Amino acid sequence: MKTPRPDGLRFIASSLFFICFLYVLASITELRFDSLLKFGRRALANINMPSAQLYNSSNTLHSSPNITSLALNSSSNDEIRVLFGILTLPGQYQRRHFLRLIYGTQTPVGAKVDLKFVMCNLTKEDQEVLVALEIMRYDDIIILDCEENMNKGKTYTYFSSLPEMFNNTNGVYPPYHYVMKADDDAYFRLQNLVDSLKPLPREDLYYGYVIPCSSMEPFGHYMSGMGYLISWDIVEWIRKSDIPKNHIEGPEDKTFGDWIKNGHRAKNRFNAKWSMYNFPEPPTKCTHELWPHTIAVHLLKNQEKWIRTLKYFNVTDNLKPSKLYHIP
Repeated sequence: MKTPRPDGLRFIASSLFFICFLYVLASITELRFDSLLKFGRRALANINMPSAQLYNSSNTLHSSPNITSLALNSSSNDEIRVLFGILTLPGQYQRRHFLRLIYGTQTPVGAKVDLKFVMCNLTKEDQEVLVALEIMRYDDIIILDCEENMNKGKTYTYFSSLPEMFNNTNGVYPPYHYVMKADDDAYFRLQNLVDSLKPLPREDLYYGYVIPCSSMEPFGHYMSGMGYLISWDIVEWIRKSDIPKNHIEGPEDKTFGDWIKNGHRAKNRFNAKWSMYNFPEPPTKCTHELWPHTIAVHLLKNQEKWIRTLKYFNVTDNLKPSKLYHIP
């Protein structure tokens, strides 16, 4: 048996070294490419960025997402799951039917948004019949075990009831990444909302419009009751903690902010101002003109304001032509 020549051994060693080098180089290149791809996506997401901003508990300002339609489509595995709860009253039948039109014609890409109308216990015979029919037809109502109220614990009952309702219902955890509490006089543009959520953390997040109107500091104040969103881990904390349980009365949005502050929660906060704002009339510090980057418009107290808002955003542009009707 011949002993391998030194030149042959050097050749084998060099070949092995070269193969290892190529493997390491390929790994680094893949890593850099992945980082470059993520960087590119973030760069796209920041084009024409409005003033909405993400902060963490160190008061570090992070680049906020673009809330236009530039975000890339997510795969089904990356889909954001949002429970969108609109607090309403049992007798507000017409308002709910109107909002079903408003939100039923929106099909956000990259997220599964489940809209639910949230009310306390039914107290009248007509409610027992008509609300039951709504549930049979639409399956979009949550009835909480509480007496109807605005600032005496309905919001607490809403959030604290959700884990028991939704955990382990379909084998997916968390059942929702985010939970929204919204007023029924606010118009949310769901695609812009979803696009703003895509780059954000999915834990310890508190999202909304900072009150007072003059403030841009989410850690010094709280989010307006027009609509604020939290991550699922905070929902579970509300259910378990004594801090919210022992302080349920008072202006609901400020009270919620007190829970977050006293519980040292929400190290990540997203200030959606000025993409969320009050209807421009009458003009106040909380208003500005309608604009394309809008996520939400609040205080739509009558049909005229709703119609002006919907016309501005061209919500019927996708109406298909037909011989059955003519709408200019």
